[in-house]
Amino acid sequence: MKKKLITVFLTAIFVITLPFALAGCNKNDKVIKINEVTHSIFYAPLYLADALGYFKDEGYEIELTNGGGADATMAAVLSGGADVGFCGPEAAIYVAIGGSDDAPKVFGQLTKRDGSFLVGRTAQPDFEWSDLDGKEVLAGRKGGVPAMTFEYVVKTQEVDVKLNYDVAFNMMTAAFESGIADYCTMFEPVASEYQAAGKGYIVASVGQESGEIPYTCFMAKQSYIDKNGDTVEALLRAVTKAVKYINETDSAKVAEYLTPYFDGTSANSIKMSLDSYKSIDAWMTNLAMKESSFTKLQDVIELAGELSKRVSFSDLVLTDTAQKVYNEIYK
Repeated sequence: MKKKLITVFLTAIFVITLPFALAGCNKNDKVIKINEVTHSIFYAPLYLADALGYFKDEGYEIELTNGGGADATMAAVLSGGADVGFCGPEAAIYVAIGGSDDAPKVFGQLTKRDGSFLVGRTAQPDFEWSDLDGKEVLAGRKGGVPAMTFEYVVKTQEVDVKLNYDVAFNMMTAAFESGIADYCTMFEPVASEYQAAGKGYIVASVGQESGEIPYTCFMAKQSYIDKNGDTVEALLRAVTKAVKYINETDSAKVAEYLTPYFDGTSANSIKMSLDSYKSIDAWMTNLAMKESSFTKLQDVIELAGELSKRVSFSDLVLTDTAQKVYNEIYK
């Protein structure tokens, strides 16, 4: 645990030197500075809320920076480089366990299952998890939700597989292409594009197998939430409206709004990615986290050997504002 906390605070030193993080010099309180764990179509509703003007309707604009990992995202929140962190709630759990006078709280949940797909080197239309026996899989950063969720799946399936944690999340696809490991977990649109290029084959959805867990959430320091309740509510309203839109609208139309957010990615590729995530029911319609999901997340972390003690749902998670917004939009 000490190692995790040291990593968080050392990363903070790096994060606060970034030009975009230093955009905090801007005193415009109508800008919500969000540090996202990575930039992915898995988080489409966040970008769609911006594209459709939902943040503007609330009187805000968002400023996105990419943390490249939950540790860096949490470091940005703790250092003040970001107002809101958007990453796996395990980062907030680790800080809460370590102790803090102003610990970040989770106030909204966007994704409700793992968004990665298992990609192999050959087509396996009849893939079974037992096919991984004796194989090596690039699974992500040890202690991160993607890696722990995958570990949860293979352990519950009683599969004897080597999980490679040595490659940074943002470098996994390149490492796989260079010949490392037999399988790799990939998010969209990378997975579909990789398959379309004939470089590999999607064989399974990790999220479908693992079931629902609070995968990616919005969090901020308690002091920020106390002082900026209207801002938190505006963010949740904009994103909740975007989830509703994306679920009720043809993916091809949604993709047209999202292409500016993904340079070099075609509208058709984005459409395929959206369809993939719709097919596994990836997004929360009500951004208020459920305690049962939070319990399962801690089961996953505990099974991975990364949890020294459990954190109370009520101590870490706030649901009132998200529930209020949901009731208003879906009345």
